[in-house]
Amino acid sequence: MTQTLTGLFDQYDDARRAVQDLEAAGVPHRDVSIVANNAAGTHSANANASEAGEDAGKGAGIGAAVGGVGGLLAGLGLLAIPGLGPVVAAGWLASTALGAVGGAAIGGAAGGLVGALTHAGVPEEDAHVYAEGVRRGGTLVTAKVEEDLVPTARRILSDDRSVDLASRRAAYRTEGWDRFDATAPEYSADQVSAEQDRYRRI
Repeated sequence: MTQTLTGLFDQYDDARRAVQDLEAAGVPHRDVSIVANNAAGTHSANANASEAGEDAGKGAGIGAAVGGVGGLLAGLGLLAIPGLGPVVAAGWLASTALGAVGGAAIGGAAGGLVGALTHAGVPEEDAHVYAEGVRRGGTLVTAKVEEDLVPTARRILSDDRSVDLASRRAAYRTEGWDRFDATAPEYSADQVSAEQDRYRRI
């Protein structure tokens, strides 16, 4: 029996390390997924990849591998998703949430991240915070974990590099936020940078 465990990270490098730690602990990369905001254009693909910002309403194609590492991270692709904006993504959750079929994304999948998370067993209230976290510049790591690996995987996804979900939900709500809105404007690179500075750990 498996459990779905999820961690939100403000910094992509922290999420990348969590993915590598999960794989090193024995979680197969096919059972791990990552979705990261790419509003700043930090991640790029080769010349055959679709531009992340191209035709967001119809969905952009999945780009070639970026990141230069093995496992799940070698399969990262660029996508443009309404509500989330440009993201890099890989894994089962990304395929489900973003509607990836045969190397292209299906349009109209804007709210798919919340739906895919809840379908996998994540409480809806948490799923909305996770999606909003990605919208604001974060990186989401989700894993389907066999029971014997749950304690290790939970420790990896909830260590001091990850976001405390209850605190982040409370912070969002002080701004009047209630739930992820796929029709809300995408965050710009400057807004993402300001958001990351706001939560940067000393």
